[in-house]
Amino acid sequence: MEFAFTDEQQMIAETARAFFAENATSARTRAAMEHDGIDVVLWRDFCVELGFSGIAIPESAGGAGLGLVELAILAEAAGAHVAALPMLGSLMLAAQAIAAGGSAAQRTAWLSGLLSGETIAAFVEDAMLEVRDGKLTGGSGFVAHGAQAELFVVTDGSGAWLVRRDAESVFVTPQMTMDQTRPLAEVRFDGASTEALAAPAEGLAAANRAALVGLAAEALGGAQASLERTADYARERVQFGRPIGSFQAYKHRLADMMVEIEQARSAVYWAACAVDEGSEEAPLALHAAKSFAADTAFRCAADMIQLHGGIGFTWEHDAHLFFKRARSIQTLLGKGDWHREKIATMILGEAA
Repeated sequence: MEFAFTDEQQMIAETARAFFAENATSARTRAAMEHDGIDVVLWRDFCVELGFSGIAIPESAGGAGLGLVELAILAEAAGAHVAALPMLGSLMLAAQAIAAGGSAAQRTAWLSGLLSGETIAAFVEDAMLEVRDGKLTGGSGFVAHGAQAELFVVTDGSGAWLVRRDAESVFVTPQMTMDQTRPLAEVRFDGASTEALAAPAEGLAAANRAALVGLAAEALGGAQASLERTADYARERVQFGRPIGSFQAYKHRLADMMVEIEQARSAVYWAACAVDEGSEEAPLALHAAKSFAADTAFRCAADMIQLHGGIGFTWEHDAHLFFKRARSIQTLLGKGDWHREKIATMILGEAA
């Protein structure tokens, strides 16, 4: 596949990289980790000052009307700095679901707040949900930014409902989470009032596509940053009278990281392009991108820790932020083995 950014996409990429490099600093990320896992100022500037929140939302719904390639560009830039933002649950899942599957009234009620960053939403999936007479019972123990959300988009995989945080019989309990830049919460409903999404199939499909591409791109950004930071360290750290990056074994590890990252980059942007172009390959590409990019990020973050030596294991070094984010990405939206089984079934059919 031959792929290159358009001039507009290149401009978006340069703007996003500069924005996160300047603002998503280690100090600000760590400060957000100590509170609710959101850098509030960064989120406001991302949504309002730059208007990036609606980049993959149709113009008819108040967005910019661009595609998943542009969303991937933003997610990659954010992932390169482990930005403490609720992009996954609020924008990639909830906003996409409402934009694609919500009624006109539902879009009017929620999308403006979601795209301005004033409202944060979370996505709750539970295959065993019960809905009777408009009352919903069920929930999940692992909802990204669930404790910060004012709105929940809830699904059992086929239907989808909107539940307000302030509704009766909604119970939210923050969880102790490995990745403190994306905190999880237990969200339970015990007969909570709901509002059914007008077109759940369309909404859930759009949310799934955007989230898989966005999460894979975020993993790609983290993997690339792991390589770049490790390469910088290899030039600065001197042992036995010369930079450690000059040793052959060290260079081989860096080269392996680079090869893995370039393969992951191809997978991510193949998936984004396939979705934007309506290709029949899109379902397979989405599974491939998520599994490959997530595993690549994890391997690169682990190599980053090892190749930094003793300092890489310390709390003061940012290597552990990338490692924890990569590990959490592996478990979100299906583990790698599950996605690879889906790919095998698509290619081999019953023989899988």
